[in-house]
Amino acid sequence: MHPAKSVIFFTTISGAGFGLIALLALTAGMGHISWGKSWELAAVGLALAVSGLISSTFHLGNPQRAWRAVTQWQSSWLSREGVLAVFTCGLFGLWVVAGMVGYALPDMLGYVVAGLCVLTVFATAMIYAQLRPVPRWHTWLTPAIYLGFSLSSGMLLMVMLHPHYDGMAGGALGCLAIAWAVKALWWMRAAKADVRSGGSDTATATGLAGYADVRLFEKPHMTKNYLMKEMVFVVGRKHANKLRMIALLLGAAVPASLLGLSLVIDGHVFVMVLAVATHLAGLFVERWLFFAEAEHVVSLYYGR
Repeated sequence: MHPAKSVIFFTTISGAGFGLIALLALTAGMGHISWGKSWELAAVGLALAVSGLISSTFHLGNPQRAWRAVTQWQSSWLSREGVLAVFTCGLFGLWVVAGMVGYALPDMLGYVVAGLCVLTVFATAMIYAQLRPVPRWHTWLTPAIYLGFSLSSGMLLMVMLHPHYDGMAGGALGCLAIAWAVKALWWMRAAKADVRSGGSDTATATGLAGYADVRLFEKPHMTKNYLMKEMVFVVGRKHANKLRMIALLLGAAVPASLLGLSLVIDGHVFVMVLAVATHLAGLFVERWLFFAEAEHVVSLYYGR
């Protein structure tokens, strides 16, 4: 699949934003954060979530009609994600503003907001996990990696913004380990899930199933068309392996080392800014591969 920059930015940055919002909501719900004193933390989470959502509209053919996407929530995960994102950000923003002006809403709202964040990230992942024509994506591991990386990036942001909250750095290390362990499982499964693994081949792609072995005599098109541009993207195995190592280095090894250093020197902010930056850079590479390596069964029609 063609890795659109706007979608990569959206899924990475919004995931981090909703991860941070969920953690802040839980912490505030337990009475450890007062919005009158800590509204800046909430502003960062909302800014990340909203900026990612806005960037996703640049992938649309007519961005000015993006609002229509939310009208199909009964059948579309894209619409459900949009509705959940707007409702989650609106409710969280209302809670924060109420706390800033001295009107305390029930602490139970923190658990509701955190649950909505989980549902929003899950809905984002299901946009891809539901697609049977893309075997690499069609697995429960896809929502798992989206939720895992949302939590890991949110935890790192929490440590950066709230460095003296006890136990947070250790929790961030655990979240990093779990998220990348799930991603490793996803990669292992993806290596076996090519476009033919679901029973599709050139015969089914051309509607000639049941005959003798079907092979393309010539390409269906002399020049590239929209499907070839968007659905038939090729990345070399050597490049993919190198990019996986870069993603692991930036997204896991470096942030984990910096988290360890932060524990030793008692939470230096510059160290955590660097940890967050490298982790997000690693996630950008991981997400680029997520799209670039995905093979749509329509590629069989073009001779893959």
